[in-house]
Amino acid sequence: MSLSKLAKAKIKTKEQVTFKPRKIEKIIDVNRLEKKLNEIMELDHSEFTVEEKLKALYVLQEIDSNIDKIRTIRGELPMEVSDLEDEIVGLNTRISNINEEIAHLTDQVSKKKQAVKDAKDAIKKYESQQSKVKNNREFDSLNKEIEFQNLEIQLAEKRAKEYGAEVITKNAVLEETQAVLDEKNTVLKMKKTELESIVEETQKEEDHLRKISAKAQTIVDERLFAAYSRVRTNARNGLGVVAIQRDACGGCFNKIPPQRQLDIRQHKKVIVCEHCGRILVDPKIADEEAVD
Repeated sequence: MSLSKLAKAKIKTKEQVTFKPRKIEKIIDVNRLEKKLNEIMELDHSEFTVEEKLKALYVLQEIDSNIDKIRTIRGELPMEVSDLEDEIVGLNTRISNINEEIAHLTDQVSKKKQAVKDAKDAIKKYESQQSKVKNNREFDSLNKEIEFQNLEIQLAEKRAKEYGAEVITKNAVLEETQAVLDEKNTVLKMKKTELESIVEETQKEEDHLRKISAKAQTIVDERLFAAYSRVRTNARNGLGVVAIQRDACGGCFNKIPPQRQLDIRQHKKVIVCEHCGRILVDPKIADEEAVD
């Protein structure tokens, strides 16, 4: 197998990248939540009950969870785009370096070929001089020069062949690197398009959610909202309000005593989990606000 075929055989054929833009899945029905809040706010009384506050707080949790999801999706893409841009800069630098190496090797091949030509011309010159020598000493001296030039020819041809093989290898690496660069550029273009689309789409949704959130905060008193915000900040999953699930806290999953569950179902006071500090609500409230 020739060096050219050997070098090309090392290039792995990569499958074409198929890219599907990610979709932002809504975890809540925004319009339904807004309607729920409006129903609570339209009630004819001067002060909201604990149950109404808990309902509004649960709605607020759903809204904040959706905003978190939007920020997460939006937050990953800029980093992905930035990483790809850094990779492309590195690949462009590598391609530039390889091209310089190829140019240098090609120049060396040309120089060695010229050295062979010069050595052959010198041999012809020495051979013509041999016919004009007057003694054996001069003839032997010219013979040594011819032998030296033949050695120079052999060395130059060997070096030219080595440099030529390196050029073939470098060209194969260049071809592979260029293919990777083209692939990265294609993915970068797609991700930039996706990022622009997501920013445009999520910005409208986030603005809408913030308006509903502001409504919910008017129902929840300042102290309760401060407690909710503090728990949400400390929680890994951003949940400050959770429903009871299978007689346990929906956040830390520690068991809740039956009497405490009864107190939660009566909606007469705000009760928090003794283990994680999350605000607990009756599953009935969660089911009312849940969207199938």
